[in-house]
Amino acid sequence: MRKALIVGGNSGIGLAAALRLLDRKYDHVYIVGKEEPKLRDVDERYWTDFSKKVSFEKTNFANENYGFLDRISDIDTLIITAGFGRVAALEDLQETEVRNLIKVNMQSCIQVLRHYYHKIKSETPFYCAVMGSIAGHVASPLFSVYGATKAGLCAFIENVNIELAHDGYRNRILDVSPGSLKGTNFDGAGNRLEQVYPVVDTMLEKMFASEMRYIPDYETVYRNVIDRYHADAVKFGIESYDYKIPRITNKPQVVVGYLSGTFDLFHIGHLNLLRRAKEHCDYLVVGVHRSGAWKGKETYISFEERAEIVRNIRYVDRVIESYPEDCDAWNELHYDKLFVGGDYKGSERFNRYEAFFADKDVEIVYFPYTQSTSSTQLRNAISGK
Repeated sequence: MRKALIVGGNSGIGLAAALRLLDRKYDHVYIVGKEEPKLRDVDERYWTDFSKKVSFEKTNFANENYGFLDRISDIDTLIITAGFGRVAALEDLQETEVRNLIKVNMQSCIQVLRHYYHKIKSETPFYCAVMGSIAGHVASPLFSVYGATKAGLCAFIENVNIELAHDGYRNRILDVSPGSLKGTNFDGAGNRLEQVYPVVDTMLEKMFASEMRYIPDYETVYRNVIDRYHADAVKFGIESYDYKIPRITNKPQVVVGYLSGTFDLFHIGHLNLLRRAKEHCDYLVVGVHRSGAWKGKETYISFEERAEIVRNIRYVDRVIESYPEDCDAWNELHYDKLFVGGDYKGSERFNRYEAFFADKDVEIVYFPYTQSTSSTQLRNAISGK
């Protein structure tokens, strides 16, 4: 049976590759990514096969979530297309953006390749393609961190391919390094897969032939680009800088989430709440209540200790003292998502919040209640009830 894993396959190149592999009679395609592929982006002729032969697992590489690696082992094809970036000066990139660019564009790709390397370094055919970028091969000012991550990734692929060649193995990792790609979300206009298929078809042919690099439009565009870069890197870089100025975007590519709680007698329910919240955002801010008075309950652990416990949970990026109202915290944080238990939905308080956030592009995410240890159970046990 032929099975493929596509990392970042919810749109663009990755989604188009999944569909083309179905054309090649693959028995199953696993897609791992931040968002589930939308059926409306899939050509109608693929709908039946897509529903039967494609499975999706939600993963946010910014959170270093690689659990899928242990669950997906029976593949003979690996395509990695995960990545993001925005045109901006270095000082305008948030620290979280910088960390996430490195994690998603380079670190996660290398870790996935390392996990499956025993299949690549094998006599058995294994097909692999990874999305680099032309920005990884030439100077790309105003794209500095993105270009650096892609340069590191492309260099890694080149070095590993040389190791494979030296040791006599035939499998290779194809470095796919496009410039602008029409028909993708990265291009900014949404999925138009009919524009992507020609690039994907060539990518797959080169991947199956165990080639090492594919730069779309190389002869017509990028041979000259690379030659100009090597002739005078500074001059090329300044021209590239001026070309990008109109394309600068000011909105950080970071989804900020917020939740608040007392977090007294910290337990697995608290941990699950924080984990689930971080799955929905890139940067999680947690407000800790100074006391339990807002719920009419006493606290057993001091505010400072509760804040320190929460601060050291791997899913949490920042801890603040909570505001009286979660909507007050938005005035400082301008978060994108507010997380809360589903039992609050429809309450007077959260009806007010929904009205407040209606024009602010903030999503309130209600988590369904799950049975687990609760603070009330622990308080009763301590009290001997």
